[in-house]
Amino acid sequence: MILQSIPHLILLTVFSLGYLIIIFEHVAKVNKAAVALLLAVLCWLIFFMGEGQSIEKSSTFLSIRLSDVSQILFFLLGAMTLVELIDSHKGFNTVIEKLHTNSKRNLLLLISVISFLLSAILDNLTTTILMVTLLRKLIPKRKDRFIFCCMVVIASNAGGAWTPIGDVTTTMLWINGQISTLVVMKEIFLPSVICMIVPLIWFSVELRGQYFETESRFKAGALEPNAHLIFTLGILCFIFVPIFKALTGMPPYMGMLISVAVLWLVTDILHHRFEHRSHLRIPHILTKIDVSSILFFLGILLSIEAIEATGMLTSLAQFVDSKIHSHAVIATLLGILSAIIDNVPLVAASMGMYDLSSYPMDSSLWLMIAYAAGTGGSILIIGSSAGVALMGMEKVDFIAYMKKASIPAFLGFLLGMLAYVYVF
Repeated sequence: MILQSIPHLILLTVFSLGYLIIIFEHVAKVNKAAVALLLAVLCWLIFFMGEGQSIEKSSTFLSIRLSDVSQILFFLLGAMTLVELIDSHKGFNTVIEKLHTNSKRNLLLLISVISFLLSAILDNLTTTILMVTLLRKLIPKRKDRFIFCCMVVIASNAGGAWTPIGDVTTTMLWINGQISTLVVMKEIFLPSVICMIVPLIWFSVELRGQYFETESRFKAGALEPNAHLIFTLGILCFIFVPIFKALTGMPPYMGMLISVAVLWLVTDILHHRFEHRSHLRIPHILTKIDVSSILFFLGILLSIEAIEATGMLTSLAQFVDSKIHSHAVIATLLGILSAIIDNVPLVAASMGMYDLSSYPMDSSLWLMIAYAAGTGGSILIIGSSAGVALMGMEKVDFIAYMKKASIPAFLGFLLGMLAYVYVF
């Protein structure tokens, strides 16, 4: 049985209630990071009091779980620092200079491809914020850029799924040893491309004609000193992280930390003589990091770890396997569920449900979960951080996105999964 005692029932009830508040954050008017942190402490408190073991043993359990979670958090903190550093130098404006077309279809293609490639190196949330900001400069009328914005979310989520640094869920699987760099890039690339191309074709059929504004709307904004250098070094540092892991065997967060250290040294050397450039140095950049997101991941991952420590997730995996004998179906359902529920706890739960001894690194189950969790969130606007960011930036409502983008996003997701099943 999944629930073996009353403490297990209490733990699951507390987690479910807390997660419902997180899902309906906009209704509850309470920040999800605060709820996640409270949830983490309560879940572990129930574990300490209900498992019937010594405080020392429970503390050891917690220390081990915190060590695993901390690796993900340090990695994310470093990645967010690099992204903010590039953005502060206006380095991403170099992308705008490449957009020289008045054709609506060609512009949609360019925006989609750039979103797909950028999110593979950065992440889907950062890429969405960047590309929507760019679209505001290219297409002044909000209703005219709606389709483009929808496509940015879909392309960013698809692009983030096929590299170990492109989406937080893929990063989680990579750091914990479920997937390796080259295999996930090789096997998930084609499904991710299909996931993007299907809605791209769908939307392209609707778009006709050209923009007739002057070419000046394609001019990039003013760059900060050394913007091109920092942009190039930043991208190279992101690429360096998986290479560093492959060469040294050290965990990925160490590669990310050394990348931050190198950029920190470079920016100090470049800007220390100029007092008016303090906003371009790491100490100021750190004040701009979205700490609430880091704390949310800390809370939600620790909560899942508490449930996993009780053995409930293992029991759940055995129950699911007894009812559904296809891993492709399980991964597909997880992807669809991630359109409603945040994919971070879903992937964390799946990592607790299936152990590496039964499903070793790069097994088809982990690769399908990486694809499904990364791309399934595109089906609904609330299903990914990229979609939620679009809601905030463009005031896109749930129904409008569902009417316009849910069907093509679902078809792309499904065809991508079928491509993986039948090709690999």
